[in-house]
Amino acid sequence: MTNKISRKKFVTDTVKATFGTAISLSLPSIVPSSVFGKNAPSNRINVASIGCGRISVIHDMTSIARYSGARIIAVCDLDKNRADAGVQAVKNNYKRAEKENGGLTGDWEIKVYYDYRELLLNKDIDAVHISLPDHQHALVGVHAVRAGKDVYLQKPASLTVEEGRILCDEVKKSGRILQMGSQQKSIDPWPQFKKACELVRNGRIGQLKTVEVGLPGDPGGGNATQMVVPATLNYDAWLGPTPDVYYTEDRVHALDASFKGIVSRPGWLRCEQFGAGMITGWGAHHIDTAHWAMGMEHSGPIEVWGTGKFPTDDPGYKGLWDVHGIFRTEAMYANGVHMIVSNELPNGVKFIGTDGWIWVTRGSYRVTDSDPIADKDGVKPIDASNPKILQSVIGNSEIHLYHSAQQHANWLDCVKSRKEPVAPAEVGHRSCTTCLLHHIAMKLKRKIYWDPQKEAFTNNDKEATAMLSKPRRKGYDFNG
Repeated sequence: MTNKISRKKFVTDTVKATFGTAISLSLPSIVPSSVFGKNAPSNRINVASIGCGRISVIHDMTSIARYSGARIIAVCDLDKNRADAGVQAVKNNYKRAEKENGGLTGDWEIKVYYDYRELLLNKDIDAVHISLPDHQHALVGVHAVRAGKDVYLQKPASLTVEEGRILCDEVKKSGRILQMGSQQKSIDPWPQFKKACELVRNGRIGQLKTVEVGLPGDPGGGNATQMVVPATLNYDAWLGPTPDVYYTEDRVHALDASFKGIVSRPGWLRCEQFGAGMITGWGAHHIDTAHWAMGMEHSGPIEVWGTGKFPTDDPGYKGLWDVHGIFRTEAMYANGVHMIVSNELPNGVKFIGTDGWIWVTRGSYRVTDSDPIADKDGVKPIDASNPKILQSVIGNSEIHLYHSAQQHANWLDCVKSRKEPVAPAEVGHRSCTTCLLHHIAMKLKRKIYWDPQKEAFTNNDKEATAMLSKPRRKGYDFNG
C-alpha cells in the first residue's frame, strides 16, 4: 500500500534542516579524514560552491561540511538571490556539522561571486563542486580544471557526447581530480549497489544475460508565457552555450531563493535545450551501476533501439516542457548482454543471469513522473531469486570493486592523495554517453550502431552523428 506525498514535502525536511530549523536531517555520516593531522588551516582544502540551487544546498554543501579536512570559502550563482542565500546555507551547514560531529565552525569569510570565471581566478580556492543545470556541466568543468581546480561535478557529465569527450581529455591533460556525483558508487548511504555489482561480477547469478533498468519519465506542461528577465538573474550567462530564447520562469527555476525556491524542482530539467530528461537524470545513476556490474565502465553498447513519447508529438501541444515521457529502449553489448531501459520497469536495476537474478534500488521510495511515492510496506533495497545469493561472501582472490565510504569524502581524500576517485570523468562520460545513445534512438525511432572504442557510429549514420554535438553560442564555448 502506498501513500502519495508531494515532491516539495519529500525535500522539505532536508531543506529546513539546512536553513537551521529544529528538524532532524538524515545525511551521510562522513568520518573526518585522519590524513589532515590536526586539521591545521594550511592543510585544509579550500572549496568553492558553483551553483546554489537545491542539490547544492541539500546535498553537496551539507556533505562537504561534514568533512573536517575541507571548508567552503566561496559561493557563486548567476542568480544574485541564490548566491546571497548560499552564504547563509554554508554557515548553517557548518554550525550543524560542528554540533553533530565536531566539524569546523563557520566563522570564516565566505566570498560571494556572480560569475564563476571570476571565482576561478581566486588562487586561494583549491577545489570546486559544480551543481548547475546539465548544459553547463562540461563547460564549467573544463574551465575549472584549466584553472587548476579539482572538481566534484554533478551528473550527468555533459549535454552531448562531444562535450563529454572534451571534458575527459581536459581532465587527463590537466592532471586534476574530478569526481562525478554518481553516489550509488559509495557505501554511505546505499551499500547495496556495490554489493550487488560485486556479486554479479563474481558470477553469483551465473553468466549475465539481461539487465533491466527502470527509470521514470516526465510529464509535459509548463507555462510558456514570455516574462521579463528578473534584475537579479544574468539570464544570458544562464543560457550559456545554448540558443538564445525568451525568458519564462518555468524554463529556469523559481525566483524565490528562500525556502520555496530551493525545494521547487526547476523547469530546466524538463526542457531538451538544457538536458535529455530522465534518461540522463536518473539514467546516469542506474546505467552507471549497470556498467559497474557488467565490467563496462570504460565501454558502452554496440546497438541501441527503441521509442519514446514526447509532448511535442501532439501537434496541438502548447506547453513548454518537451523531454521524453513514457519510453522503452534496448541495447546490446559486445559481450552479448541485453539491456532494457523503460519507465514501465520499477525504479532500479535488475541483473538476470543463467543461475538467477539480483535486484537493487535505493530503498524505501520510488519515483514517478511527478512525485516520490513512499511505500509503507517497504521496498527491498536488494533482493535475489535465491536468498543464498545475497549471503555469499566475496573471497580474497575474487573481484573486489573500489571501496568508497562516501562520495564527497572520497573526492576530498583523493584531492589530498592524488589517487583516482571512485567515479572519475571517463567513467561518468561513458555512462552519460550510453544514456544519450538511448535518447538518440528514442528520437530517431530506429536502431543505431555504435563503436564504443572510436565513439562513433559504425555505418556512416549521418543523421545520428549530427546528434552527438550541438552548436555553442559565441562567448560560451570552451575557449570563450
